[in-house]
Amino acid sequence: MSKPDKKRAKTPVKTLKRLLKYAFSNNKLATAFVFVFVLFASVANVTAASRISYIVTELIDNGVNADMWGIVYPNIIAMGCIYLVGAISSFSYNLIMMYIAQRTLKKMRDEMFAKMQRLPLKYFDTHTHGDLMSLYTNDVDTMRQLLTQTIPQIISSALTITAVFGFMLVYSATLLLVVLIMLAAVIVATKIVGGKSAKYYLTHQKALGNLNGYVEEMTEGQKVIKVFCHEAKAREQFKKVNDELNEAGKIANKYAFILGPINNNLGYLQYVLVALVGVLMMVFAGEIGFLSIQCSIIEGGNANRVAVVAGMLVSFLMYSRQFNMPVMQVSQQFNAIVMALAGAERIFEMVDTEPEDEGGDVTLEYENGKWAWKKPLANGEFEFIPLKGDIRFNDVVFGYTDEKVILKNISLYAKPGQKIAFVGSTGAGKTTITNLINRFYDIQSGEITYDGLDIKSINKDDLRKSLGVVLQDTHLFTGTVMDNIRYGRLNATDEECIRAAKLANADFFITHLPDGYGTMITGDGANLSQGQRQLLAIARAMVSECPVLILDEATSSIDTRTEKLIEQGMDKLMEGRTVFVIAHRLSTVRNSKAIMVLEHGEIIERGDHEQLIAQKGKYYQLYTGAFELD
Repeated sequence: MSKPDKKRAKTPVKTLKRLLKYAFSNNKLATAFVFVFVLFASVANVTAASRISYIVTELIDNGVNADMWGIVYPNIIAMGCIYLVGAISSFSYNLIMMYIAQRTLKKMRDEMFAKMQRLPLKYFDTHTHGDLMSLYTNDVDTMRQLLTQTIPQIISSALTITAVFGFMLVYSATLLLVVLIMLAAVIVATKIVGGKSAKYYLTHQKALGNLNGYVEEMTEGQKVIKVFCHEAKAREQFKKVNDELNEAGKIANKYAFILGPINNNLGYLQYVLVALVGVLMMVFAGEIGFLSIQCSIIEGGNANRVAVVAGMLVSFLMYSRQFNMPVMQVSQQFNAIVMALAGAERIFEMVDTEPEDEGGDVTLEYENGKWAWKKPLANGEFEFIPLKGDIRFNDVVFGYTDEKVILKNISLYAKPGQKIAFVGSTGAGKTTITNLINRFYDIQSGEITYDGLDIKSINKDDLRKSLGVVLQDTHLFTGTVMDNIRYGRLNATDEECIRAAKLANADFFITHLPDGYGTMITGDGANLSQGQRQLLAIARAMVSECPVLILDEATSSIDTRTEKLIEQGMDKLMEGRTVFVIAHRLSTVRNSKAIMVLEHGEIIERGDHEQLIAQKGKYYQLYTGAFELD
């Protein structure tokens, strides 16, 4: 098992402060009521215990002939009323804390999801889907317990300890010293044992995220697993991931769960020592230190010294338990505290991740019935540049890391209305080029221009609004067929969506669905074939009416006949538009204005179909079958 992250393990206090500020800064009035009700509950419990001394003193002094109605019963009734106030106060602050917790968790999930929409694609490339889902479920849930149970318990404990300390100090400083010595032992045990547990809880939460990621991956790939009889290997790998989580959990919980018994036993030992020292002091010194209270009672003639001291010793023993109990309760919550802090640290790590750079200040505007780039000038005015779809690469160099260069000095141009195709082996850099046009990643050197503008000067949202993309891996959302087509342009009318579906040749199968365009799609289109899903993705791109289309193996799951029909519709769609096509089927790129053959991140051949065939180079080999794409 990996060692815990020492650098991050040293910041639980900062994480706790940030979490408390996050939870209570926007709930100030509710927080104030929590403190008031906690104060009432704590004072009630402490005050009720003081009544015991009067009852015990009276019963010892007068026995069964005690003034039951004058002293005993009124004190019992007073205790009952005080405990009732405490119970109502306890119920009230727990109810309010539940409201604060749910509101805080809702706010946290909202902000997490909003932040996730602004994170760069690189973040999702380096984090599994299951790990990200774990942030919204496991990590957020740990904070629910912290806010609804642990924090109220800590506040109540702090107030109770303060009140009880004051009463015990008045009763007997000597016995209080015994209690404080035992409290020091509890604190030392908590620091030693609990500190070891905290180090491993962050590792535990990360291991839990890894397990969720693996389960999510295996669930999505069940068909592939069964096709290749990979069940045994999947079970073996799951056992490895599960063992890592089990090991992390055992180490973290081993320390957390032994802390409670240790502190409980120390509490019992404290109770015995206080009783022993109190009895010895009473026997040999005749008093325990309750001089001010004791003398006032004796001078009133209500009881003898022994009865008063015995009564107050009973009360002190109750206070010692009340003083020790909050510490025990907080130590029992230690498991929840460290888990919540580990979860909060993971969430804050995601929230603090640098968002995607929004890009430049050039925006997309609809001017005089046409789209145009709105470029701010130095004099405060704006220049409107018609949106045409002229894209050029000038000596572009790119790598996902500085050490591994993917594209080397790529130069190309695509004029409005031209269809540019990229062919080449897997890993040659075809998809990477289209990702750079979207600015999913930024280049190391060189320049990419769009209608003469450096794309770095264009706001990313506006840049992507002008690009229609069909990916090889289609993704459909829960909703109707019409909703999924309209995803390309949310203000598109039903008629425009249907026209786009007809262009993509999707209308035929859609009209044969149970509810036509109103048919619900669930599970990422599980009720559709792969080809039908891809047709909907193409229709979605068509309805966007973007001046630039990027088709990344857009017809890979479509039969040849349907592909020809789509090409006819796309020929109409491409009029006046720039189209980038990535394809393994070379028959789909024959009518391209220019075909770029890539190998190891470089363009080794370029030209139209006839020119490349005449060259009898790599493209010729691919087309004639002398060399196959892998």
